[in-house]
Amino acid sequence: MENLDLSKLPKHIAIIMDGNGRWAQEQGQDRLFGHYQGVLSVRKVVEAATEIGIQYLTLYAFSTENWERPEQEVTGLMTLFVDTIAKEVPDLHKNNIKLRFIGNLAMLPPHAREALDNATAQTSKNTGLTLIIALSYSSRWELVEAAKNMATKVKQGSMQLDEINETTLSASLTTSDFPDPELMIRTSGEFRISNFLLYQLAYAELYFTDTRWPDFRKDDLIKAILDFQSRERRFGKTSHQISLNGEKK
Repeated sequence: MENLDLSKLPKHIAIIMDGNGRWAQEQGQDRLFGHYQGVLSVRKVVEAATEIGIQYLTLYAFSTENWERPEQEVTGLMTLFVDTIAKEVPDLHKNNIKLRFIGNLAMLPPHAREALDNATAQTSKNTGLTLIIALSYSSRWELVEAAKNMATKVKQGSMQLDEINETTLSASLTTSDFPDPELMIRTSGEFRISNFLLYQLAYAELYFTDTRWPDFRKDDLIKAILDFQSRERRFGKTSHQISLNGEKK
């Protein structure tokens, strides 16, 4: 913590929580055991993000592609999501954390959607960390839905064709209420984005670690942020331009 520059924290961190199943198999357990252990990592990382002062944290919990996994694993995951939300929401609310969900939530079973709605309503007025859970999420699905939304508005006459731009597209995404992530972390040694926030990660710094998600803790999060702070974020400009801009400030 003492090495962090608190004036240069990423406002929004996104994490692909990978490696639960492999971690469990390495322990001689079934894949669901890894997912249950991964919940502890979520709790620890949320606590750490709150302590550090991160404003937005997005966790990729379940993709639309994950629906194709074995039925037993999918059923177990849905049960885990509902049970975890019911158990964790009181503490999240107590700690002033706002909970939001993004994704194709219509694919979820009714009892799961009800749990998400209740959690969102309970924490809606909180002003601390915004915890965003990407559930049944696919970036390609999100972009297609945004395109449909804008096309419908043009067809109905409420939007002109030349009004379609980066601003109106961003406003049509499920993440429209949040700033784009500045740091994306993926655990378990995979070097892919896996259909996660493809548009929003355009200028994010990408950080990959071999650590399996069930082993990811506060120190790992701090290490990723320190790596982020060591990088020069140019956004298409040269180092010289960035330096001059810093001098003007």
